[in-house]
Amino acid sequence: MQAKSPLFDPNARGGNAFGKLPEWDLTDLYSAQDAAELKSDMAWLETACSGFAQDYEGKLAGLDAAGLLAAIEKYEAIDITAGRVMSFAGLRYYQITTDSGRAKFMSDCQDKITTFTTPLVFWSLEMNRLEDDHLESLLKADGKLARYKPVLDRMRAMKPYQLSDELEKFLHDQSAVGASAWNKLYDETVAGLSFTVNGEDLSIEGTLNLLTEQNRDTREAAAKELARVFEANVKTFARVHNTLAKEKEIEDRWRGFPTPQTARHLANHVEPEVVEALRNAVVAAYPRLSHRYYRLKAKWMGLDTLEVWDRNAPLPLESDRIVNWDEARKIVTEAYAGFDPRMAELAEPFFTKGWIDAAVKPGKAPGAFAHPTVTTVHPYVMLNYLGKPRDVMTLAHELGHGVHQVLAAGQGELLSSTPLTLAETASVFGEMLTFRKLLSEAKSKQERKVLLAGKVEDMINTVVRQIAFYDFECKLHAARREGELTPDDINAMWMSVQASSLGDAFNFFPGYQTFWAYISHFIHVPFYVYAYAFGDGLVNALYAVYEEGDDGFQEKYFDMLKAGGSKHHKELLKPFGLDASDPSFWAKGLSMIEGFIDELEAMED
Repeated sequence: MQAKSPLFDPNARGGNAFGKLPEWDLTDLYSAQDAAELKSDMAWLETACSGFAQDYEGKLAGLDAAGLLAAIEKYEAIDITAGRVMSFAGLRYYQITTDSGRAKFMSDCQDKITTFTTPLVFWSLEMNRLEDDHLESLLKADGKLARYKPVLDRMRAMKPYQLSDELEKFLHDQSAVGASAWNKLYDETVAGLSFTVNGEDLSIEGTLNLLTEQNRDTREAAAKELARVFEANVKTFARVHNTLAKEKEIEDRWRGFPTPQTARHLANHVEPEVVEALRNAVVAAYPRLSHRYYRLKAKWMGLDTLEVWDRNAPLPLESDRIVNWDEARKIVTEAYAGFDPRMAELAEPFFTKGWIDAAVKPGKAPGAFAHPTVTTVHPYVMLNYLGKPRDVMTLAHELGHGVHQVLAAGQGELLSSTPLTLAETASVFGEMLTFRKLLSEAKSKQERKVLLAGKVEDMINTVVRQIAFYDFECKLHAARREGELTPDDINAMWMSVQASSLGDAFNFFPGYQTFWAYISHFIHVPFYVYAYAFGDGLVNALYAVYEEGDDGFQEKYFDMLKAGGSKHHKELLKPFGLDASDPSFWAKGLSMIEGFIDELEAMED
């Protein structure tokens, strides 16, 4: 077990009835914000960036294969150091976003690194000006250089949308007070929200958690309190959305992007028609999936119509017991080991070396994520663990990301990063392994029904809900191009996609129209959300291949994760006989959800 810093105490804050909840030990990045190593790295970064520009600016076209490889390796080293600093600053900030000292430290680091790296803006611009034939000849001349081809291909996909060198440098410099500043305002606003439910003061995480309580009155009180607080802050949230959408529209227009989604598709290395096929397949399936399931759920709950606060409610026959941390760890690691012992081995350090921060704490960022940091260190997982069965699935999900990031690190910094469409593969697969283990161990029809219903709801949240989110973003960005959006405008767009995706089983109470306000993906990574549906459909298809007894599936699966961002989705899926550009691919994934609903309906007979 790795030695811990004296400051590392998993239960210094947040220790409670869930058992001993782990907290991050960030010393693998830096020991403190004033650490000598961090100061040294910042000093090196400033010198390395200016030196890199002196050595290579205006000279890329004249480099031979060995020279270009050396340049890429130097650029990669800079990327690692900058990434290490910002990972440390960012993770400290997410632990307590209301701490002004941590916010200042992160902002100062960001400002300095933006300044240091401004001389590097030439890199992609000049690389994109290289002639195709010339670059191809260099790649053929050196095998070590050739392995960076996927990185260069993604960079050069931006070639048609590149601005002048001067404008690109301006955008780089201006970024610190542009989108990132509005992101920070949003994060601090959300983290600072206070909710009072049944006389108890709660954070947003604690309040959202009440929507999964067995007691319906508690769920209703939580939903109405969320609506009250969101409405009180809706002008701020609308201002953030308006500003970021307009900023994006301006940059998109200058670059010549044909749609607001184009930049995301390019970053994801996925064709627009593939995303459109996914979106259309899911929307067409709304009646067969969410509409049908929620009518079934209303029947189970003895209701003619569901309210919004019933969407994630446990079933009346479901136990409300709390799953403590040790049990959650055991469930997930055993599920991973059942697939392949190597999966559990890769997950183990997250539990034992301070790579997970699990407790709900004042000021902590909401939600959950796995941050890869840099390939020379390791990922960190953040949770807000409250002992619900869904929290166990979230642990399985984020650990899947972590395992994926550990395996992909072997590709090196520039090739390890997986496009968002593939980044959800291991996380959703980890959830599926955990679910299948629990389902196989169900001791009664009632327990099986609860598990199946929970999985269907998770899949609807991952597929239907996220595609509805994607449609909401598409509507919002299209409308913002026509002018400023009032809170009522945004509310109306939100309600239009909610009604169509959730169906006629729901009544939408006055106040629900503002619930778009807390979805952070709209702010941080526009159009990210379709990646969840992409990942779920991909994993459902993958899991079907696994269940069919595909020879050597585990090895092929590990090879896929190890590939990181070094291969296109077609190349990664080919060994499994799958192709995401084939419309039947998405039908195969959606049919798994339909099959679970079929089984639930059959239990009614």
